[in-house]
Amino acid sequence: MPAAEESQGVNKVVDNICELSPDLLAEACQHILTYLQGHSRGVDSAEISDIFQRAGVRVDHEAVQNMIRFLLLTFRSAGKNSLSGDDLVSRLEEGCNKWPKASLQVLHSLWSEHGASVHTQQEIQAVLSISQLVDMQWKLGMAVSSDTCRSLNSPYVSLLLKVVEPSGQISHRSFEMTIPQFQNFHKQFKEMAAVMETV
Repeated sequence: MPAAEESQGVNKVVDNICELSPDLLAEACQHILTYLQGHSRGVDSAEISDIFQRAGVRVDHEAVQNMIRFLLLTFRSAGKNSLSGDDLVSRLEEGCNKWPKASLQVLHSLWSEHGASVHTQQEIQAVLSISQLVDMQWKLGMAVSSDTCRSLNSPYVSLLLKVVEPSGQISHRSFEMTIPQFQNFHKQFKEMAAVMETV
């Protein structure tokens, strides 16, 4: 994306954020900061969109998602760089001169209160940077050609895993197993589940 288009996109997102009342902006930021502090599994854009609708703010769902994405990136960057509330506001003003004072005060106040906790959570996540399994699908098939099956027409299990990477992006992993491999895989999963229940 050319820099001019990217800048125009950021300005549009900032315009949408600036149309929010300080209370609505604070409520949306609270959802995001709760997630960044590790107290929730994610930011529900539909819930934030409903909050805006109830307050009489007419903004489409894609615009809400863009606002959330912008604020997530802003707070993540501020946490990574250990910015103070003043530094955060300065960077926002450098990026766009449209910010109303009331919006900047909300962001300054919330970041001053929660910034250290977000920074700590980011450090923990960096150390524990592991992927998270969010969905697993499987299907049974018959092998027509395979590297691991000795004869054709042998049954196999195809697995598709949906994994959230430490970066937050979702990736898909797929692989095939013979029936004995799948049975062993299933057994190991049951053992892991039993161990996790005791924790």
